[in-house]
Amino acid sequence: MIKFLSRFSRDDSGAVTVDWVVLTAAIVGLGIAVIAMIAQGATQTSGSIGNVLGSMEVQQY
Repeated sequence: MIKFLSRFSRDDSGAVTVDWVVLTAAIVGLGIAVIAMIAQGATQTSGSIGNVLGSMEVQQY
């Protein structure tokens, strides 16, 4: 049993995979946070632009 635990503690075959999973999760989390911060302002701005364009009169020549 001690031999097994010793070999298991020295085995690092899956360490890189764990690193990539953690990095990918961090990037996805940051992306979601940025979208959440920008979404409300973008919605308000597009609504304001829609109101301005809707109030304009179209002139025909």
